Formats: sequence, C-alpha cells, structure tokens
Amino acid sequence: MSQKNETPALLLAFLLTVGLLGAGFLWLMPKTGIKLGTQLTNQEALSIDDRISQGERNLVQAEIKADNPAFAQAKQAGIQSMALRRYGEAIPLFESALRSARNAPETLIYLNNARLGINPSYTIAVAVPIGSDLNGSLEILRGVAQAQTELNGAVGSQAVPLKVLITNDDNNPETARQIAKTLVQMPDVLGVVGHYASDVTLAAGSVYNAGGLVSISPISSTVKLSGFGKYIFRTVPSDYVAARALADYAVKHLQLRKAAVFFNSQSAYSQSLKAEFVTAIALSGGQISDEFDLSAPNFSAAQAVDQALKQEAKLLMLAANTGTLDQALQVVQINQRRLSLLGGDDVYAPKTLEVGGQQALGMVLAVPWHIDGNVKASFPGQSRKLWGGDVNWRTATAYDATKALAAAIARNPTRAGIQQALASPDFAATGASEAVRFLPSGDRNVGIQLVKVSPGKRFGSGIDFVPVAW
Repeated sequence: MSQKNETPALLLAFLLTVGLLGAGFLWLMPKTGIKLGTQLTNQEALSIDDRISQGERNLVQAEIKADNPAFAQAKQAGIQSMALRRYGEAIPLFESALRSARNAPETLIYLNNARLGINPSYTIAVAVPIGSDLNGSLEILRGVAQAQTELNGAVGSQAVPLKVLITNDDNNPETARQIAKTLVQMPDVLGVVGHYASDVTLAAGSVYNAGGLVSISPISSTVKLSGFGKYIFRTVPSDYVAARALADYAVKHLQLRKAAVFFNSQSAYSQSLKAEFVTAIALSGGQISDEFDLSAPNFSAAQAVDQALKQEAKLLMLAANTGTLDQALQVVQINQRRLSLLGGDDVYAPKTLEVGGQQALGMVLAVPWHIDGNVKASFPGQSRKLWGGDVNWRTATAYDATKALAAAIARNPTRAGIQQALASPDFAATGASEAVRFLPSGDRNVGIQLVKVSPGKRFGSGIDFVPVAW
C-alpha cells in the first residue's frame, strides 16, 4: 500500500491512541507568544537524556493548546512516530499540527527533522531555558526553526541540510554544564546555538572550550564572554556596546549627566550592564548619584526613587534582568515620568508596555535588533508569513546564529573547521538585517539599536517600541 493511502488510517489510529492529551495547556496569539504556565514535567527531576530531543520528546509541553485538541493529538502522535523512527508517518502528523497552529517552533523543527529522516545531514543543537523562561525559549526556537526551514528548503542548494537537537537547560548553570558535556560527547553535533542567561553561558562555555565544540549565544551579552575562549561566539552585541550607546544618548541627546542605576546583584548580565554604564557615564563627563539593588530583600521602589530625586539625579537607568523586571516596572510607575528612563534589552518586553503604560512613555532602551530597524531587510516579512505575527530580537539573533553555523559548516564540516571559519577575517553569513561577522574576541561586529516607548498600535496597548534615529 502506498504511503499516501496509509496516511489517513495511520493518522486516525494515532489520534485514537493519544486521545485528549494536552487539554490542560494554554496558547496565546502569535504576536505575544505562548502564555507562561506550569510545566507538567518536574523539571528538576529530568535526566539529561530527557532534556534533549530531535523529535522523540515533547519538551515544550505548553506548545499544546487547551482549546485545540487537533494540534495536541497530531503533535503527540508525530512524536510517538519519531520515537519509533517512523519518519514517513511523522511528517503528515506534524504537518497537520502546524495547519492547526503554525506558531509552534518546536513542532516545525521536528517536522524538518522528520523530513530528513535517515538522509545525510549536519546536526546542531539549540539550548533554551524551557522550564524557567518559556516565552524566551520560544523566541529563540522560532529563529532556529526559521533558519533551518530556509536552509533545508533552498531550491537547488548543494549544501547538506541541518538537523536540530533541542535541549532544555532551565537556565541552570550546572544543568547547562551537564548538557554541554553530553553534546561534546556526541560526535555528530557540530555546533550549539546557546545558551541563554550570561551566567549559564559562562558555565557551559568552559565545557565547550575544553571539548572543542563551537557555541554561538544569541542572548548572552556580559563582557566576561569577550575573549572567553576560541570556541565561544555570540550574535548579540556585548554590554559594552549597549552601555555606551545609552550613555552617549543621555549625555549628547538628552543633555543629562547625573543618573541613578537599578540592577540585580545576582545576575551576571545585570552586573555587567550596570558596570559598563557607570564607566561610560563617567567617561562622558557625567556621574552616578546612587546604585540600587533590585534583588535586595528590602528593596523599595518608592524609597529608591525618592532618594534619587533628593540627590538631584536626572535620569534612571534600569539594568534589570528578566527576573527583576517586575521591580524595575515598579520604579517606572513610582517615577511618574519625573526623571528620564533608560534600560537594557531585558526591559524590552510586552510586559513593559502593559504594566508601565503611560508612565513608560519616553523610556529609551538598547536592543540588538528591532523589526522596523531596517526597512530593506526581507527577514521581517518572511517571519511574519511563517509565524503569523511579529518576532523580537531574540528570534533575529537566534536566526543569525543558526545561519552563521550553517555558513561555517559549508566551509568545513568539522568542529575545528567550523571554529576556524567563524574566526576567519573574511567570514560573513547572511543575517536578519545585516551580515554576521565576528571580532577576534568572539563578539559580533555590529552596533546597537535604540528604541523609545512611544504612541503606537502594534501591541494593541496604545504604546509601542519605536526605533530611535539620532
């Protein structure tokens, strides 16, 4: 019997088997991503093997919609087929799932892998913190999935296609270190897109350096990563670049030289951005009136803003990380637009617009990329067509990291060869808005995008992040 004739029967059999799995999961519209929720899996109890999948495990449990059983059933059936290496059966099941809900990057990656089957391919991994930052993980997976889809579907391409392993490190340094050890021991894995938080990337980076496996982080911006090792790269600008852009904007454009800084002492990223901004302001002739630790048990937004006003600060710099965004937004509300506001890329989130509201108007943030930053780029239109909504900078930098790995693999598909290709002065890969090139330090050779919270309609809240030309 032909595969075409078998498909309906196989699909029905699998659907009856899995029943109503996934009925407890929630889904949000494409523009805002998937709603954060409690994972069914006990993340801390997961083995390392349970945290790695090319299609045989459902790592993104919340990708299944509570109100879309057809998606849940088809995806779960496809995963069962992948576990049995029945790739021909998995393909129509994943395709069916994506027809029900196309904004599902894990499912698209699994579909791409199923289409490869046992055919020749090059394998890369992507490391995301599914259990601790679901939305951030999905943003990265969208970038990897989009790049994989383009690369594998290129008409007339002579390149061997990419297979993608998804790994979940929960943004835990020790878990990331163990995953890195496992990936180093998997000879087929030629490179890694990841990790997420700077602390986690530093922990895993030592393992990758020792094991000779390239890692390209699309997220980690701490200056400690610069020159960390010859196998460590990133597609996001370092905090050095972001801090100096914000300091220059404050001093040269706003004509403000006295700032109070809010940061998280428990975050390598937050500490890095704070330290670089303090230095940049001093070099620009300004000064810091005070520093406030958002993670302190006795932190009070009201007291901090009051103290900043008494010390005659003219602006507030929010070097918050994702974990202290709520405290930073308390500062925004208490400030009541009395002092100008600056912030790093972790403040660039829909929540800032929703919670900050009118009090966030005028705030300027430094981000790696904005969807309206380059009107000539084709990536924004392609991503909207694929996902049914706008994507953010994490998707773009993950896309860039995947394209860079693919370009390096095309030059020399060995671990050492990939490192040499990425480090070569003549290396360039097509990115979301501009070419991806690296400095000898492993940093990306690229500038930063400033955006301002301004009136707008894209998020439906009356305010938006708008690129700043200055």
